[in-house]
Amino acid sequence: MSYLLNALSMLIELAFEAVVTLLLLRVAAEACRADFNNPLSQFVYRYTNPVLAPIRRVLPNWRRINLAALLLAWLLMLLKRLLLFALIGVMPRPVGLIVLALAELLDFVLLFYLVLIFGWSLLSMFAVDRRQPLLRLVGSIVAPLLRPLNGKLIAGNIDFAPMAVMIVLLLARLLVAAPLLDLGTRLALGG
Repeated sequence: MSYLLNALSMLIELAFEAVVTLLLLRVAAEACRADFNNPLSQFVYRYTNPVLAPIRRVLPNWRRINLAALLLAWLLMLLKRLLLFALIGVMPRPVGLIVLALAELLDFVLLFYLVLIFGWSLLSMFAVDRRQPLLRLVGSIVAPLLRPLNGKLIAGNIDFAPMAVMIVLLLARLLVAAPLLDLGTRLALGG
């Protein structure tokens, strides 16, 4: 692939994954009932609601999971992958494209939580104002993942629960998402 195609594919991935990140923030914030008065929560709601409101009329939430946002995130991953295949001049098979987009979304969700937990645990080591909007939002999003291990992996004054959850997320990326990505790629390319 030429340098120009590499740059163009990077820009396509960056644009699509930024929008998917916004949608995943919406899903995670709703699922964990993050504080709506948080300015970051309001930002996420304000910029995702115009697109999600019509879809939510047809596809309502399931429990506290915003299915409309998940569907839109998957469709964006599908479109991103289709554009990347078009850049190299390949027409993928539809079944492979569907599996590949689903696998990429799963991998992105795992990476999303990995980055959030790492950032939250890193910020919690410093004297940061606990009322800071970013820390409050991220803290409420990662709390459900850390809750089962709260107080169980403490040695001295160090809580190893975030590290244990990050290891589980990394293993899920290696053992679940990576094989699905390989399967989707093989199916898309007809191998």
